[in-house]
Amino acid sequence: MATTYATEVSGISTVPTTKNNGGLQGGRVRCFRATIPYDGQASGDDIVLAEVPAGYVFSHGVITASATAGATATIAIGVSGATGKYRTAAVFTSANTPTLFGNAAAMDDSALTAKETVLATIAAAGLPNSADYAIVHLFYIAP
Repeated sequence: MATTYATEVSGISTVPTTKNNGGLQGGRVRCFRATIPYDGQASGDDIVLAEVPAGYVFSHGVITASATAGATATIAIGVSGATGKYRTAAVFTSANTPTLFGNAAAMDDSALTAKETVLATIAAAGLPNSADYAIVHLFYIAP
């Protein structure tokens, strides 16, 4: 049987051993937590979730809400100019159900070369105006 190597360890069979990115093999997972109160944010509004340092690589995210964000409001998670980088705009109607997200195109990116401000962008309709909220956890691999 043939042995192949994942991209991150493609040089492991050679001497000297080289790895594509040492942070992705044995790196530490860092979490950024952001709570979004439902304050009736309008369609087109951005909510700053985190400032992620250079050198980090996106792993995945989890969104959990105390109540639905509405049947038509969409939430995208990304950066200015690429609002759906990490989560493509979609409705979120699952209350008290942690939901994983992550776009493969962002997961296979190289480490950030500069600090990145991560945003939630509201579209299609506004969020409810209530005492409810959503919590977003962003997970990155740090070198």
